[in-house]
Amino acid sequence: MASVLGLLEERERVARKRVEELQAELEAAQSEWDEWLIARRRVSEVWNVGESAGQEAVAGKRPEGDKARTPSAAKPGALVPVWREGLSAHVLAPEYQQVMGLLAERRATGGQPLNCREITALLGLEVVAAKVEGVRCKLKRLVARGWALEPVPGRFA
Repeated sequence: MASVLGLLEERERVARKRVEELQAELEAAQSEWDEWLIARRRVSEVWNVGESAGQEAVAGKRPEGDKARTPSAAKPGALVPVWREGLSAHVLAPEYQQVMGLLAERRATGGQPLNCREITALLGLEVVAAKVEGVRCKLKRLVARGWALEPVPGRFA
């Protein structure tokens, strides 16, 4: 008959092996995710530079080397750029501009930060889980990129 400690040690070894396998799998997935993120950023940079260069060529201007370019107007589904001084909300896609307009209006009137359900209703959308989560995703993206604030979890300004 096997000892209790022997059985426990065997189960511990199996669990440790499983944890090590999962950690290796997680590291591989993280690496792949990082590569896709970098690829998306690079394509976005090239796309924005190429678009600007094409517009400047049409206007008879020569594109400048490595200056950062900002598209004059975003297309639906475009990436939300990181906010920086001098960048206006006009570079955002229309649905993001609407959200920013609501937040700016609320700020101008001195109102409290809004939650996702309130913003969904103010946008004229049906207040159902799918719409609220879509708005939450947009708000979190705006916060992550420096366009909006989340002073209290779940409340946006």
